[in-house]
Amino acid sequence: MILNVNGLSFSYKSRDILRDIRFDVARGEVLAILGPNGVGKTTLLKCINTILRPCAGSVLVDSESVFSMGSTEIAHRIGYVAQRAETSRLIAFDAILMGRHPHINWRVSDRDLAIVDSAIKLLDLGCLAMRYIDQISGGELQKVALARALVQEPKLLLLDEPTSNLDLKNQVEILKIIRRVVKEHGISAVMTMHDLNKALRYADKYMFLKGGIIFDAGEVSEVTAETVQAVYGLPVEIHYYRGNPVVLPLEGDRNGG
Repeated sequence: MILNVNGLSFSYKSRDILRDIRFDVARGEVLAILGPNGVGKTTLLKCINTILRPCAGSVLVDSESVFSMGSTEIAHRIGYVAQRAETSRLIAFDAILMGRHPHINWRVSDRDLAIVDSAIKLLDLGCLAMRYIDQISGGELQKVALARALVQEPKLLLLDEPTSNLDLKNQVEILKIIRRVVKEHGISAVMTMHDLNKALRYADKYMFLKGGIIFDAGEVSEVTAETVQAVYGLPVEIHYYRGNPVVLPLEGDRNGG
């Protein structure tokens, strides 16, 4: 297993946000963390990445505790893409190159530049490489943030709503890229998602959070309409199209039924 989370709990001002969270993610797997707003999805990612310190539990990456690692070692192991990428007066190329910081000793090497160039091509950012990131769209900035995480060459990718601010075409492209990188490089990815159908199409496993605990988890083929209804309070049906589960709400259709 690349990631092992065991008994993780987090509280904020005496309010329990997460309680006894336990799960594993293997090499080559994509896990989608699902659930309504405010259930702790982002908080869980931040605890795994040590941005927040849980009050109990452990997080192991490649069998080593992240809480005993320094920031550089964490950056070697974990690439994190926040839901809202920060802007600054940097061109996109330099912003992506910053992801190589954990690997750079005295100077930027030809290999560093080649890795950055490869990420730019992978995410089709060539036309933006020399533009300032405070002058590009939110969706373009999200792609730059993903490229910066990829050039870290991490063992684990943590992605908080990686398709936010993206149009449909770019949403599909980003999810396909994430899945391809995970499979081809033998790493793991954990992503929070609101779009159930895209999550269930591009992830290998799902995990629903509700009330601070794991309500249900499993292979995407195992998700049930009963689980989705219990988590979101909305009756649904699940049908399969080309082998992929598709969640269809039963309320609020165009005829008002």
